[in-house]
Amino acid sequence: MSSIQVRTRAALVAVAAVVAMVAALSLTACSTPAESTRGGEAGSGIPETPVITGEPASYNDDDVSFASNMVTHHRQAIELSKLVSGRSTNPELAALASQIAAEQQPEINIMNVLLVQWNENPEVGTGSGGDDHTEHGSAMQGMVDDATMAELKTLNGTEFDTLWLKSMISHHQGAIEMAQAEIANGANVDAVAMAKAMVTSQEAEIQQMKRMLEGSKP
Repeated sequence: MSSIQVRTRAALVAVAAVVAMVAALSLTACSTPAESTRGGEAGSGIPETPVITGEPASYNDDDVSFASNMVTHHRQAIELSKLVSGRSTNPELAALASQIAAEQQPEINIMNVLLVQWNENPEVGTGSGGDDHTEHGSAMQGMVDDATMAELKTLNGTEFDTLWLKSMISHHQGAIEMAQAEIANGANVDAVAMAKAMVTSQEAEIQQMKRMLEGSKP
């Protein structure tokens, strides 16, 4: 494992620990036993639908946009990763796809916790006031369009690998742009820390994918 991957995973673990601690401290004292169990069950990690109240750490609209948009962005990365099985015969590409999914699902969970703390609906990005912060489809940086997603499903072998790598490189580049905007404009320390970790991990993965793409050329 590279030193970059170690540092990146350590940063993500630190962010997850901070968010989990804040979530636990923020549970309302007047919750019913059922609610308390659902929101903070021992050994369950970060809950998918946490029950959180209390004062969250400071945040602004840029933090909300980053978290809600990145949830959508990460979900497509996971969808792309799932396409690899049965279509690629490249073990390095398969391992990378598994790594991307394993990294990004926990990040989705953490961003959903943050959105709940900010009175935003996780997975949707709609605030209590009804404002939709989520960009849709290819309008979001790096999102793969429907036609390319459909084409990937028809390909196998080297043709699949080439288009998949090009698509994921572009997808990662878009995520880095979004993360850099959060680093520059966000106010929430957890969201900014996560954005920095994303830049580090995804820049390293882009370099790996570029090397793989060069190696796939005849």
